Amino acid sequence: MLFNSFEFFVFLIVVYFLYWFVLKKSLKAQNILLLVASYFFYGIWDWRFLSLILLSTIVDYIIGQKIEASDEDFVRKRWLWGSVVFNIGLLGFFKYYNFFIDSWVDLASTLGYTIKSTWTLKVILPVGISFYTFQTMSYSFDIYYRKLKPTKSFLSFAAFVSFFLQLVAGPIERASNLLSQISNKRHFSYAQSVSGLKLILWGLVKKVVIADALGPIVDDIFSNYGSYSSSTLLIGAIFFGFQIYGDFSGYSDIAIGTAKLFGIELMSNFKFPYFSRNIAEFWRRWHISLSSWFQAYIYVPLGGSRVGKVKTIRNVFIIFLVSGIWHGANWTFVLWGLIHALIFIPVLLLGNNTKYKNTIVAQHSVLPSLKEVLNIFGVFFIVTISWIFFRSESITDAFSFLGGLTDFSIAPYFHPNGYRMMDYYILVVLFLCYEFIIRKDERAPFNFKNKYVRFLVYTIMVFVMMLFYDSGIDRSFIYFQF
Repeated sequence: MLFNSFEFFVFLIVVYFLYWFVLKKSLKAQNILLLVASYFFYGIWDWRFLSLILLSTIVDYIIGQKIEASDEDFVRKRWLWGSVVFNIGLLGFFKYYNFFIDSWVDLASTLGYTIKSTWTLKVILPVGISFYTFQTMSYSFDIYYRKLKPTKSFLSFAAFVSFFLQLVAGPIERASNLLSQISNKRHFSYAQSVSGLKLILWGLVKKVVIADALGPIVDDIFSNYGSYSSSTLLIGAIFFGFQIYGDFSGYSDIAIGTAKLFGIELMSNFKFPYFSRNIAEFWRRWHISLSSWFQAYIYVPLGGSRVGKVKTIRNVFIIFLVSGIWHGANWTFVLWGLIHALIFIPVLLLGNNTKYKNTIVAQHSVLPSLKEVLNIFGVFFIVTISWIFFRSESITDAFSFLGGLTDFSIAPYFHPNGYRMMDYYILVVLFLCYEFIIRKDERAPFNFKNKYVRFLVYTIMVFVMMLFYDSGIDRSFIYFQF
């Protein structure tokens, strides 16, 4: 059941009506509804994997109680490792089992040994497993570090783990934020609901008008890169950067906006990352819930940047390599993480990693300075090159794609479905311009004081969605595969 589907719209209306008009007076009844709705939502994908969510919920609920019950660090750490081993083991089997077996066979073949693999299994990747396992682990981590008291309500915890609006593609929430809201009475707010509807609209625009519209072009170019000129390959790489941003941030906006309809505030997951002035700022603005997870539970426990230059470099490599592996069972993702580590380390060593922590581009002016423009283009160029590895089917394909960029050939590109390409170039430019206008608040995409201006913008957004909507393409979200 996709956010951008009629089925979800009907499902949402039913749940919303029951939540506010039938069960409004009972917090327990509302939480039961959220839990049932979440399991139904996930079960539509594949009901067989509901047992994994339930098992992960039970394990970390019990482990949280056990950690809190002990004052001995050894015992607390043993239970924490129980959570880590269980969740990583679950994730490792379903997501990486065949990857490691195939990699072992390939390594043996490189060394001159022939091994016929009979160990691979037909393992189906459960939707959202990378997200909810990390969410439950964060609960155990926070209790271990005494940042959080375990909840006594299994119902509240189960609703926290399976909350359907962010279950399959984030944001990866912390218990200190989401669980505390689920455990306490929610009250209907007209302003919050209106804010949520605006975010839903903006998320749908990003998904339908940007991600879905650019998808066929990106797929065609990356599938047939050997037949295209350098200029076309460059278009494919740039368009993929906007496709994945529109797709993933669009999903996050819809999730955050819809949660607002239920009186729940989820954390922001994207803050205009393509206006970043160095790579450190990019990672504070891209997939924030994941990058902050790695920082809190891997980077800081390893010592962060307080343990000397050598260990700091080690720590950076670890979190980016883990980030690459988290995204998928392919060496292309590992290399993508490695590239970002190599880009990030000089910024960190020069002390520029926090340079733009509390500012935005053109903070006190209408337009960015020349220096800001150059910095933004530099970061965007590097990120775009790294996206080639992220999108390619294999490392060989990625390097071949890069090789095709270096012959500097120029030729016109024609849309695979015969549409006019100029419309898509204009679309991307206008999207960037609008993002720049609203860059000060990622949660207020239509924050115009004049009501007539707002109405005009709403009308344009709906019209453009209707214009670019194509029922014949795959409308699923990219990050569902992770």
